[in-house]
Amino acid sequence: MSTYERLSVTDRIFLEMETHEEHLHVAVCMIFDAAPLQLPDGGGVDFERISRYMASRLHRIPRYRQRVKFIPVEGDPIWVDDPTFNLHYHLRHAHLPHPGDERQLKRLCGRIVSQLLDRGKPLWEMWVVDGLEGDRFAVITKVHHCMTDGVGGIELLGNLLTATPTKNFPEGPAWIPRPMPDRRQLIRDAISRRMQAPVTLTRSLLEAAREPRSAWEGLAESLRGLREAGTYTTHPASETPINQPIGSHRRFDWLALDLARIKEIKNRAGRTVNDVALSVAAGALGEFFELRGIPLREQKELDFRAACPVNVRTEDEAGRPGNRVSNLIVKLPLEERDPLRRLERVHETMSELKGSKQLLAMGAVESFAEFTHPSLLTYFARMNVEKRSSNFVFTNVPGPQSRWYMLEAPLLELYPVVPIMPMQGLGIALMSYAGGLYWGFNSDWEQLPDLHELVLATERSFEQLHEAACALEPAGTGERDATNAG
Repeated sequence: MSTYERLSVTDRIFLEMETHEEHLHVAVCMIFDAAPLQLPDGGGVDFERISRYMASRLHRIPRYRQRVKFIPVEGDPIWVDDPTFNLHYHLRHAHLPHPGDERQLKRLCGRIVSQLLDRGKPLWEMWVVDGLEGDRFAVITKVHHCMTDGVGGIELLGNLLTATPTKNFPEGPAWIPRPMPDRRQLIRDAISRRMQAPVTLTRSLLEAAREPRSAWEGLAESLRGLREAGTYTTHPASETPINQPIGSHRRFDWLALDLARIKEIKNRAGRTVNDVALSVAAGALGEFFELRGIPLREQKELDFRAACPVNVRTEDEAGRPGNRVSNLIVKLPLEERDPLRRLERVHETMSELKGSKQLLAMGAVESFAEFTHPSLLTYFARMNVEKRSSNFVFTNVPGPQSRWYMLEAPLLELYPVVPIMPMQGLGIALMSYAGGLYWGFNSDWEQLPDLHELVLATERSFEQLHEAACALEPAGTGERDATNAG
């Protein structure tokens, strides 16, 4: 029997917002110890063995063998099995030229994330990169955002990697693509679905009538969330040098910090890891703008905001493909140069946002989409970004604290890549893993030719905060860590 799945409203928004300049894929650059996978002749890692290993794991990720198709007339996107799927197209082998340093790897990653994924094939790629100095190799994975978000990406990696070294592995089960639905079936199903919409609405109204107080309270909270989210569009953030029209080329850079030292700041100040990370980023961006000649201390009205994706999955939704994410808009005190005072102000802002209904906005949007056309919501999502509801994306994804492996090769470091949005030349993604907090800086090639200066400023901001926090008496274990995941 033919089969297909509709994209969710959020997944569809990520698919439809993509343009030639605005690439909406997420990525990660992983660095492994090459010694366990080296060929005997020293010609790099055993790519053929990695290929066979990948083939044995694909059944764990059905989306990797599916592509997007569109329903005739209606135009809604759906997932269908790709009968022409070929792993050799998606899994690629590259080699860095001598000396194979990290600067070359960063440039390669920037070029890879600058290229759109082919919409006619499953929306992912994986690049195995040989020749990295220090007897290491890299794997760069790129997946369209309509397939997964930050937390989903961690689950995806957990299906490709293992928690223990693996030498021998069985072949994966045979895969037979399910037939695609024909045009008549898709049109018939679309008509049936549209005809069911009034029935669905009536059922919802009847359920609300049984518990009117609860229904009105839920509706009021959802409307409050939409109103809060809309406020950031009607009152745009300040214009900065990183909020210009973006092009199609990207720069990528990174920074690794010791998670134990970050937790030391958290414990001494009685804050959260996410508070510390946002405070470090605010300090770095403040210094970076001053290096650009922007006197922040004289701009008391600067309204600089981070869009922080937050995981809203329920326990029942764990492991499901797609996006379950909403946004928090967080104002950052870039003008505050005292590191402890800046941390306190970030913490106060995050505490205030705990009572915010912003996270309900996406759920309200998804419900509303059932009774209108989702493309209308894509238009509003794009307008929300272009009207400068925020200045950049900042996402912090909690990863595993135990070591992961590709076959016998241990994963040493991993640097996430978040896509940059229209009128936003910068995106910062963090991922914790095995005792480290890894920062990935993705930027527009033209707007941030000095991206590495921001990376260095981030390192200085962290050291200043750590030094100031170490002068404090420990405040206990601090509050429960609140990490966002987009």
